[in-house]
Amino acid sequence: MGIEKYKIAGVLLFISSIGFAQQLPQFTQYMFNTISINPAYAGSRETLSIVGLHRSQWTGIEGGPQTQTLSAHTPLKNEKAGLGVSVIRDTPGFENYLYLYGDFSYTINLTEKTKLALGVKAGATHYNLDQEFLNDPEVTSDPFFGNYANRWNPNVGAGLYLHTKTWYFGASAPRLINVDNNRSETARIDYVALERISYYIIAGYVLDITENTKLKPSTLVKATNGAPISVDLNLNILFYEKFWLGGSYRYNKDTASLAGIADFQVSKQLRVGYAYEHFISDLRPFLGATHEILLMYELFNERRIKSPRYF
Repeated sequence: MGIEKYKIAGVLLFISSIGFAQQLPQFTQYMFNTISINPAYAGSRETLSIVGLHRSQWTGIEGGPQTQTLSAHTPLKNEKAGLGVSVIRDTPGFENYLYLYGDFSYTINLTEKTKLALGVKAGATHYNLDQEFLNDPEVTSDPFFGNYANRWNPNVGAGLYLHTKTWYFGASAPRLINVDNNRSETARIDYVALERISYYIIAGYVLDITENTKLKPSTLVKATNGAPISVDLNLNILFYEKFWLGGSYRYNKDTASLAGIADFQVSKQLRVGYAYEHFISDLRPFLGATHEILLMYELFNERRIKSPRYF
């Protein structure tokens, strides 16, 4: 991989950084990886749930962003408390972020069918720049890139998760502390290495269409200080408790994209998913498509699982 990779990716990141700065990676299949954005989700699937997800973004250019995440969460013996852990590796061009966080949730039974979970998240994020990028003569002469924060930065988050077996609503802020990785004395307006607070609202519902077909609309709204609000609208259909097929639309004032999603329950324990996303804005010819692959493995306890888990 040559330095040209970083120049191309850098141009895109410079453009976006003026208004956006760095944000937590967002996935098309977020509905199966909720623990990464909402700590109150820990333990809600009533079993040990392990999710791995890989996202290759902007495949039309060399050096497009790559993201991998591995998460696990489970209820404790009393079933009211849940524990979780998540690791996210995000490489948007020449920048590298590594998120390592733990989650704790506690569930309150509001009614016989409705539960409210409250959660906290704590951990740290590591930030650095690619050495090959730093070796570029054009970069070494820039005073900013000699004074970036190559370190671990602690952070905390919180969330709530209200749900029954057929619907859910969640609100969370997985990072509550602003972190500035630009340690230069002179502020740079063309490059912002700032992790800003993001707020998430999620909601979904499962509706029976026929005996073997279910419809699941869902949404995610993301608001970040200093950035446009992002909205995901999803519609999935479940066939015979085995196969999810659906689509997604993501929009903010600068970009828009469409995605197709397919998930297959290979066995009771194993689920495999794939998503294909494409910009429908003016950036489409330059950035190419985005691909996501998801693997979910769950260890079921027949005495604990009381109903099928749709989210």
